[in-house]
Amino acid sequence: MKERLVLLVTNLAPGGAETQVALLARGLARRGWSVCVISLLPPSAFARQLSAAGVPVYSLGMRPGVPNPLAFLGLLVLLRRLRPRILHSHMFHANLMARLARLLCPVPVLISTLHSAAESGRNSASLCWRDRLYRWTDPLTTVTVAVAGAVAGRHVQARAVRPSKVLTIPNGVDTERFKPDPGRRSAARAELGLGGEFVWLAAGRLMWKKGYQTLLRAFTRLTGSVLLIAGSGPQEADLRQLAGELGVAPRFLGHREDIADLMAASDAFVQSSLVEGLPLSLLEASASALPCVASDAGASGDVVQDGITGFLVPIGNPDALAAAMLRLAALPAGQRLAMGQAARARVQAGFDINAVLSRWEALYGELLLRWT
Repeated sequence: MKERLVLLVTNLAPGGAETQVALLARGLARRGWSVCVISLLPPSAFARQLSAAGVPVYSLGMRPGVPNPLAFLGLLVLLRRLRPRILHSHMFHANLMARLARLLCPVPVLISTLHSAAESGRNSASLCWRDRLYRWTDPLTTVTVAVAGAVAGRHVQARAVRPSKVLTIPNGVDTERFKPDPGRRSAARAELGLGGEFVWLAAGRLMWKKGYQTLLRAFTRLTGSVLLIAGSGPQEADLRQLAGELGVAPRFLGHREDIADLMAASDAFVQSSLVEGLPLSLLEASASALPCVASDAGASGDVVQDGITGFLVPIGNPDALAAAMLRLAALPAGQRLAMGQAARARVQAGFDINAVLSRWEALYGELLLRWT
């Protein structure tokens, strides 16, 4: 058995960062680490899968936007009981709580992880305050790890982290789960009632950062195509209303557990985000050998090579997004297939979850040697 490790996360809910935490937890447990996950909020996803993999899951029972000193005390009690050698936190609130907890419950190694270029709401003042809180608590963390260079660069520029204390380890994707499969494609398209139409897939939480309004406006220019939108979130009612006003009829599928099947059923993937880190949905689509059209948000360009594995477009520009979608759909099938194959090869080379797990293990080992 390797060292004891606690993954502290703001929430276990459907989302890219949360999915990544679950992948890390299960993968590290398979490799012999003594892993548990603590969520600040009550989990709404992944708890059952983690428990089945032998990873204990704890909740501090917090509510969004409601400070709870008792939850902080609960974290201290858990850390003193679990006695981890490494505390690895993910997302803003968990990163901050982990740093404060280290004042009262020292752990040898504390790693803070940045999953987005902007870990905040729409309000730029909120982002400014979060950067300050990161800056003031930076001495309490051993190292900060960003999921992409663009994410690290934004926080360094804002002086939220010191350049000497930030590293980059990308998100990883299970390339055995997400892969092209003709049989699964046929079955999924039949289940969805799809014929020979060109099918676009968008996947992600229905919230402002994902820029779905841009996508719906772009889709008004596409005829003869089907747009599947997988995900739920606070903007669902507004997006359905906007679709009606625009005269488009995307298929809102809600939260889905079968994203790999939906990707197998699709012909291309589209992302219209306004703010991103390293989008897990783009990695999954690319691993599924789907050519992608994506807004150039965050580190999307680390995944999508413009003109090679898909097309990148400016953020928040429905005309540019529509033009790129039309361009991709008009390509000969063989050229789209080559794009998809290039996308999968790129993900296999740089973002396979097994390689990413090895990078985390190497960092854990290095930090334990240095700081214990």
